[in-house]
Amino acid sequence: MGQAMYKLISDPGHGWLEVTRAELEALNLLDKISRYSYQRDALVYLEEDCDAPVFVEAKKLRGEPLEVREEHQENTFIRSLAPFERG
Repeated sequence: MGQAMYKLISDPGHGWLEVTRAELEALNLLDKISRYSYQRDALVYLEEDCDAPVFVEAKKLRGEPLEVREEHQENTFIRSLAPFERG
């Protein structure tokens, strides 16, 4: 089984790891994600300093390797999204 590919989207000030809400739920992480992350439909953009590491560690503990591809945007759409909500 190959590594799952994730996108780390950053702007000049910050970065967010794009994951699905379903995967956060499957890893039992919904209650561990802060409001510093954002969401749109089924996608969640995990804040790079506190929320993304929680996700990466949970994947490692399950023995599920992952690969991160970085994508820089001067003005990212992520900052205009709704903050993450657990419910």
